[in-house]
Amino acid sequence: MAHPHPAGHTCCPETATSHPHDPIPSEPKNLPELYLPLTDHSSRSSATSINYTSSSNPESPLTPATELHVDNFLEELKDEGAIAIDPLPPRRRRTSSKSIPSDPKEVKQLLGEGGENKRLIDKACCGEGCCKLEALEEDPESQNYLPVVVPDNEAFRSLKLQLGALSLDSKLTKTLDLPPETMSFIPVSIATTSFESSVEKHPPKFVTPHPPYEVFPARLHHARELTKAGAEKKTYHFDLDVTDYPEESGTVDFVVGGAIGVCAPNDEEVVNELFDQLGVPKFVRDRPVTLKTTGGRWPTIWGDEMPRELTTARRELLTWCSDLQSYPPTKSLFRILAEYAHAPNEKKILLYLSSAQGQGAFCDLRTGPHLTINQILHAFPSSQPPLAHLMSVLSTLMPRFYSLSQDPMVSCERDGTQSRRMIEMAVTVHETPNWRGGPRKGVGSGFMERVARKIIAAQEEEGTDPLSLDLCVPMFRGLMANPLAREFCMDGPMMLIGSGVGIAPFRGFVHRRLRSANVTNKVWVVQGIRDSLLDEIYSGDWGVQEGKIKTIVQSRGGNHEYVQDAVRHQADLVWFLLNALDGRIFVCGSAKGMGEGVEQAVVDVVIDKGNLNGEEAAAFLEGKKREGQYIAIPEG
Repeated sequence: MAHPHPAGHTCCPETATSHPHDPIPSEPKNLPELYLPLTDHSSRSSATSINYTSSSNPESPLTPATELHVDNFLEELKDEGAIAIDPLPPRRRRTSSKSIPSDPKEVKQLLGEGGENKRLIDKACCGEGCCKLEALEEDPESQNYLPVVVPDNEAFRSLKLQLGALSLDSKLTKTLDLPPETMSFIPVSIATTSFESSVEKHPPKFVTPHPPYEVFPARLHHARELTKAGAEKKTYHFDLDVTDYPEESGTVDFVVGGAIGVCAPNDEEVVNELFDQLGVPKFVRDRPVTLKTTGGRWPTIWGDEMPRELTTARRELLTWCSDLQSYPPTKSLFRILAEYAHAPNEKKILLYLSSAQGQGAFCDLRTGPHLTINQILHAFPSSQPPLAHLMSVLSTLMPRFYSLSQDPMVSCERDGTQSRRMIEMAVTVHETPNWRGGPRKGVGSGFMERVARKIIAAQEEEGTDPLSLDLCVPMFRGLMANPLAREFCMDGPMMLIGSGVGIAPFRGFVHRRLRSANVTNKVWVVQGIRDSLLDEIYSGDWGVQEGKIKTIVQSRGGNHEYVQDAVRHQADLVWFLLNALDGRIFVCGSAKGMGEGVEQAVVDVVIDKGNLNGEEAAAFLEGKKREGQYIAIPEG
């Protein structure tokens, strides 16, 4: 009997190998070689990298940290019968293109009596309940109305702030208390200190990802661009020399499917611009100082929470320890800027952003296009807080994690010798527009591109040895117990599904299989790209006849199909892998785009091939996840 089709279900196409009336899986025979084009929904890249959360169990998988998404919150309001109200002209947002109504009366109507629908609004709020309940209601026609004159500069205009009825006399409530200054700088006599800074090449020794091991300077042996001219995103390949990486324990090593952490610095131009905005004299920036902190882990990464007293320099701290562009602004930041703003109009706006009345505008800044510290300082030029107080509220500059793109044991035996050991990785450069109209690159991918361009230029220049540049990447091995490394097995059939740079770690999977067995009957690769002429990475570099194991799916070339379409076209194979005792399906790509699409495609396969309804199919896949047969991680 045919299964009922749940809403939203897409039936899998029937092929010569289909067996719709036989739910018992068997290995498909004579599968056609499919070359279907697929989409890359990726909203993230390796630029954003993978921030793995720590775990008390060293053998447990490290879980990438994710940020809040509110894409579906308005749909939930509609489903629950909430009243729909037209918003103000929206400012472009990363997570939602619509705003909550700005009229407090409309908001209260939306929330209902007693605010019973407030839980729905909470999903879209940045942290203090409904952002419009205490919005200003002052009358601009009032005789006492003194409008705020907004700063006349491009940086402020780029914020696209909706200030509503804000005036110089507006009463603001629940304004954030001034954050404490949690650090201080004490001058050090140059004659009495042995301080030496390597700020241009390597982080200070107190930047320890996992004490007592220090960050290792891995020499950059080789780099090349994998994508072609005209590609929407550039992807680079790197060979790092880790021959002298210190031993940590007998069980920790670079493994196939593993990842490394890269301690990337802030760009020197960004650091100098911040110094200039704060009015820090040039002769002070590199002078040694004693840094005293009142507690916490900063300026280490994962050190103990405790007060510290260290000898360093202001430039070292801004370059290696504080993130200047990755995180949305906080109320603590706006409150400190308000404290030191000399212009009354700027002070009022900054206090507004720190208050209950400015919660809506604050939410817009948090969820809109990326903002940097320098952009905000340019927007409010009269505010020049002391560096120590500003750094007290900045986020720690965290490592960026990148998956290895090869089998480390293969590179260890390069050229038949054991002399040098290499690890390989691929990094995609993620760019977004900045307020000046140019590109803003990620901290990690921007750093990796800068060193790549240097070594590529040396490789192209006749008579120049790239190794003479002595370029190094500050990195650490850390724990390799992420899902890819943990679930990889030497035997058993597996399908590897990746989009963009998410395909890179699967290259190592295939290399490892080639060392011990014939992979053509046990490994299937589905690679999603935009255009095979521009974006395909590692083409011809899989160590096997790619036409027998790999399907290319293009979103903008070929048939303009998505990677989930390829999954449905190979429904028999997917059903076989899910039911094979040692079968595995690995997925690496954007969690919100490609990852969700692939998971829904697999559910559709289970519905069609297993004669199940939607709920039963979803429960079946959840069981496969628990058993380690369906493994999905964000790209990186």
